[in-house]
Amino acid sequence: MSPVSAGKVAVVTGAASGIGRALAGRFAAEGMRCVLADIEEDALEEAVGGLRRAGAQAIGVRTDVSRAADVQALADAAIAEFGAVHVLCNNAGVGGGTDFAKIPLDVWEWVLGVNLWGVIHGCRSFLPLLLAQDEGHIVNTSSMAALNGHPLGLAPYTVSKFGVLGLSQNLHFELAATTGGRVGVSVLIPGLTRTRIFESIRNQPKDLTATEPSSFRRSSVAALEGAWDNAMQPEQVADVVAAAIREQRFYALPCPDEAFDMAGQQLRWMRTNEPLVPGPGVARTADSF
Repeated sequence: MSPVSAGKVAVVTGAASGIGRALAGRFAAEGMRCVLADIEEDALEEAVGGLRRAGAQAIGVRTDVSRAADVQALADAAIAEFGAVHVLCNNAGVGGGTDFAKIPLDVWEWVLGVNLWGVIHGCRSFLPLLLAQDEGHIVNTSSMAALNGHPLGLAPYTVSKFGVLGLSQNLHFELAATTGGRVGVSVLIPGLTRTRIFESIRNQPKDLTATEPSSFRRSSVAALEGAWDNAMQPEQVADVVAAAIREQRFYALPCPDEAFDMAGQQLRWMRTNEPLVPGPGVARTADSF
């Protein structure tokens, strides 16, 4: 039986908004029992209330995924409430940064703490439960930035998402060899999606060093905002994730053509020294890879 089915239990981090909230809603629509985790208490309470009003069994656990103790408490709460966990979505994420030389250490620690260590903590706390059950699935949220870097002056974000992809690949091979696919893993690589990732400042620590975005980042973000009307809805992403779990697909790609293009850009860079965004003195010499 698929982990995405009535009566099963799903845990989603970053579940109070965006992709996380859509994932929880998608799982609830399948009749799954849901554990929602987020650092924003009011938004978390509202999200859980919405699911309950729709007839779902759901609880919320305020969680700072950068803290191992918080994530372990989340796992304990899920087991105490529902007795099992079948799907874990390590989805919580933040953006932040400026020119590399100007990024304070505490900004690196915050972004990596949420985006990468949050996934590490999630896998460490929940994987033993899935292995003991001999069934389950983990979904780790990465980014297009993991396929070909990121031209937005967001080094901590990009580094974290490369790390999530690498961790997920390693875990895939390990679980395939040891569980025969009964415990699986997928990596979610969404394209531009209508989330609040550009508003991450709302959740940053109060004492975090302030940074000014570089002019390059400002122009790049402005270009993305121009494409906002065509951004994917989080619910569409959630549908792709549910299908990937059912089909035991490693890559969950809501925008496959864009993902293939980004991966192709990386391959072209290897072959022709032509990056996605050329630097000084790097001419575009090829239209294909």
